[in-house]
Amino acid sequence: MLNISLPDQVQSFVEERAITAGFNSANDYVYHLIVREQERIAQQERVESLLVEGLESGEPIEVTADWWEQKRVHLSLMNNHGVATQLDVSVLGEQS
Repeated sequence: MLNISLPDQVQSFVEERAITAGFNSANDYVYHLIVREQERIAQQERVESLLVEGLESGEPIEVTADWWEQKRVHLSLMNNHGVATQLDVSVLGEQS
Protein backbone atom coordinates (compact mmCIF):
# COMPACT_ATOMS: atom_id res chain seq x y z
CA MET A 1 0.00 0.00 0.00
CA LEU A 2 1.22 3.48 -0.87
CA ASN A 3 0.40 6.39 1.36
CA ILE A 4 1.18 9.90 0.09
CA SER A 5 0.68 13.34 1.56
CA LEU A 6 -0.51 16.15 -0.65
CA PRO A 7 -0.69 19.87 -0.02
CA ASP A 8 -4.23 20.97 0.88
CA GLN A 9 -4.78 22.66 -2.48
CA VAL A 10 -3.76 19.55 -4.41
CA GLN A 11 -5.80 17.30 -2.10
CA SER A 12 -8.89 19.47 -2.73
CA PHE A 13 -8.30 19.34 -6.47
CA VAL A 14 -7.99 15.53 -6.46
CA GLU A 15 -11.13 15.13 -4.35
CA GLU A 16 -13.14 17.49 -6.61
CA ARG A 17 -11.96 15.70 -9.76
CA ALA A 18 -12.79 12.32 -8.22
CA ILE A 19 -16.35 13.43 -7.50
CA THR A 20 -16.76 15.10 -10.90
CA ALA A 21 -15.47 11.99 -12.69
CA GLY A 22 -17.82 9.72 -10.71
CA PHE A 23 -15.28 7.87 -8.59
CA ASN A 24 -16.16 6.62 -5.11
CA SER A 25 -13.02 8.09 -3.59
CA ALA A 26 -9.88 10.07 -4.30
CA ASN A 27 -7.96 6.79 -3.99
CA ASP A 28 -10.01 5.25 -6.81
CA TYR A 29 -9.42 8.35 -8.94
CA VAL A 30 -5.64 8.31 -8.38
CA TYR A 31 -5.55 4.57 -9.10
CA HIS A 32 -7.43 5.19 -12.36
CA LEU A 33 -4.93 7.91 -13.35
CA ILE A 34 -2.01 5.57 -12.70
CA VAL A 35 -3.57 2.78 -14.77
CA ARG A 36 -4.23 5.24 -17.62
CA GLU A 37 -0.59 6.36 -17.45
CA GLN A 38 0.57 2.74 -17.65
CA GLU A 39 -1.64 2.23 -20.72
CA ARG A 40 -0.33 5.44 -22.31
CA ILE A 41 3.28 4.36 -21.78
CA ALA A 42 2.57 0.91 -23.25
CA GLN A 43 0.90 2.50 -26.27
CA GLN A 44 3.82 4.90 -26.74
CA GLU A 45 6.28 2.00 -26.58
CA ARG A 46 4.21 0.11 -29.17
CA VAL A 47 4.19 3.10 -31.53
CA GLU A 48 7.93 3.59 -31.09
CA SER A 49 8.49 -0.10 -31.80
CA LEU A 50 6.42 0.12 -34.98
CA LEU A 51 8.31 3.23 -36.06
CA VAL A 52 11.66 1.47 -35.58
CA GLU A 53 10.30 -1.57 -37.43
CA GLY A 54 9.26 0.69 -40.29
CA LEU A 55 12.62 2.43 -40.39
CA GLU A 56 14.41 -0.92 -40.51
CA SER A 57 12.04 -2.51 -43.05
CA GLY A 58 14.02 -1.72 -46.16
CA GLU A 59 14.85 1.04 -48.57
CA PRO A 60 12.88 4.22 -47.92
CA ILE A 61 10.45 5.57 -50.48
CA GLU A 62 9.27 9.11 -50.93
CA VAL A 63 5.61 9.37 -49.99
CA THR A 64 4.00 12.23 -51.85
CA ALA A 65 0.41 13.29 -52.47
CA ASP A 66 0.61 11.44 -55.81
CA TRP A 67 1.80 8.26 -54.05
CA TRP A 68 -1.18 8.43 -51.64
CA GLU A 69 -3.59 8.97 -54.54
CA GLN A 70 -2.20 5.93 -56.37
CA LYS A 71 -2.49 3.89 -53.16
CA ARG A 72 -6.16 4.95 -52.72
CA VAL A 73 -6.96 4.08 -56.34
CA HIS A 74 -5.24 0.70 -56.00
CA LEU A 75 -7.13 -0.13 -52.79
CA SER A 76 -10.40 1.06 -54.30
CA LEU A 77 -9.91 -1.16 -57.36
CA MET A 78 -9.07 -4.15 -55.16
CA ASN A 79 -12.13 -3.48 -53.02
CA ASN A 80 -14.41 -3.11 -56.06
CA HIS A 81 -13.23 -6.50 -57.31
CA GLY A 82 -14.00 -8.20 -54.00
CA VAL A 83 -10.38 -8.60 -52.99
CA ALA A 84 -10.04 -8.21 -49.23
CA THR A 85 -7.16 -5.98 -48.32
CA GLN A 86 -5.25 -6.05 -45.07
CA LEU A 87 -6.90 -2.71 -44.26
CA ASP A 88 -10.37 -4.21 -44.82
CA VAL A 89 -9.62 -7.09 -42.46
CA SER A 90 -8.24 -4.88 -39.71
CA VAL A 91 -11.14 -2.44 -39.91
CA LEU A 92 -13.92 -4.96 -40.29
CA GLY A 93 -12.46 -7.77 -38.20
CA GLU A 94 -11.97 -11.27 -39.43
CA GLN A 95 -15.37 -12.15 -40.86
CA SER A 96 -16.22 -15.14 -42.95
